[in-house]
Amino acid sequence: MNYMRTAILLAGLTGLFMAVGYLIGGGSGAVIALIIAAGTNLFSYWNADKLVLSMHGAQEVDEHNAPELVATVRELAQRAGLPMPRVYLMDSPQPNAFATGRNPQNAAVCATTGLLNTLSRDEIAGVIGHELGHVRNHDTLTMTITATIAGAISMLAQFGMFFRGGNRDGGLGIVGTVLMLILAPLAAMIVQMAISRTREYAADNLGARISGRPDALASALVKISRIAEEVPNDTAETHPATAPLFIINPLSGRGMDNLFSTHPSTENRVAALEKLSGEMGLGGFAAAAPAADSRLRGPWG
Repeated sequence: MNYMRTAILLAGLTGLFMAVGYLIGGGSGAVIALIIAAGTNLFSYWNADKLVLSMHGAQEVDEHNAPELVATVRELAQRAGLPMPRVYLMDSPQPNAFATGRNPQNAAVCATTGLLNTLSRDEIAGVIGHELGHVRNHDTLTMTITATIAGAISMLAQFGMFFRGGNRDGGLGIVGTVLMLILAPLAAMIVQMAISRTREYAADNLGARISGRPDALASALVKISRIAEEVPNDTAETHPATAPLFIINPLSGRGMDNLFSTHPSTENRVAALEKLSGEMGLGGFAAAAPAADSRLRGPWG
């Protein structure tokens, strides 16, 4: 059902792109928008992972400069039955992480320096397990494409402001164009966020099973969520369309209700993980808390 819902939402996002094209240029505009959407998807399939990593200034690391992080990713990838992904580190004090790549054979996992300096080993393993859950579920391609299309819709709507606002032959007119400029990106954002929330629960569940510690993942989510409200992620603020890729919303704007949330509420995610912990026979979360001083060490600290 989650995959069907994701497919429907992706179709809706493409349809929205075509609708904006139609409002700008009529039938021919819709066709052009469809061609652009197809080209955008093709570009995203092959290059979006590199683009996203570049946006966030992420640097690839290996056993020499981040041995413990790479070892953690390798161990969890083996547990998940996945090829070893590329491992990246981005310089940000906000603890967070994301995964990208068109398939498990071309995946990349990126953690922030803040994640390694703030969380325990078990919590980091839970976060990495979550990201590998996205890789195994092929969410990385879906989320990267939606981020690219959502950004393209915003640009297309702004483009339409110059070509429809002064049209004297009917059509949108200036008022309609301004509304399109506001509503089209808003609708794209809602669809994008709906897709993100659909996939987060599944990645939490699979990630907790991969790491074997639902409690550690839950603890990590709580810590990241709390710190992210106070510590900014500058590159995410600059490229907000990439926010749904992260394990926790990296943006500073928190005053929006659930409709506009890029992720499910942390409370709901923790509750789902606690239920999973019971199903796995691990008991409640109060029984075991990861040690706060067992962080992964490296040159970033």
